[in-house]
Amino acid sequence: MFLLGGTNLIWVYTRPQGWEGTYPDSWRPTICNQCYPSFPVVGGKNYTISGTQFNGLSQGAAFGDDAQSATNYPLVLITNNFSQHKFYARTHHHSTMGVATGRASVSTQFDILPGTEIGPSEMVVIANGIPSKPVSIFVVAQGSN
Repeated sequence: MFLLGGTNLIWVYTRPQGWEGTYPDSWRPTICNQCYPSFPVVGGKNYTISGTQFNGLSQGAAFGDDAQSATNYPLVLITNNFSQHKFYARTHHHSTMGVATGRASVSTQFDILPGTEIGPSEMVVIANGIPSKPVSIFVVAQGSN
């Protein structure tokens, strides 16, 4: 809802029919098959993941010189299947920072941080707050090969 101060004008936003959650499914980042580690990932190590739309559809919000809140970078989130605890990986060396890349293949590197719980897990890439569909990974302890 938006109220225009000093007037009696009110606007109410209603999302379109057919949207999943708060966004269309077509806005999701996608992780391509065989473009993520299918072998056990080791805490403290670096990996590459590829797919589409890792940088979302917009750069985020900006308000003049007062506030800049860019959201056009990929986040990697790992959820342990047993505990359901969530762990973010450190992402870096993105192949692009461009937004709305459509079907172009993009990639980012990510580090499994020490303390990430071991065992079967699901991993998603999040861009502009929108998660990809999950892929299965297996996390092993730091120092494992």
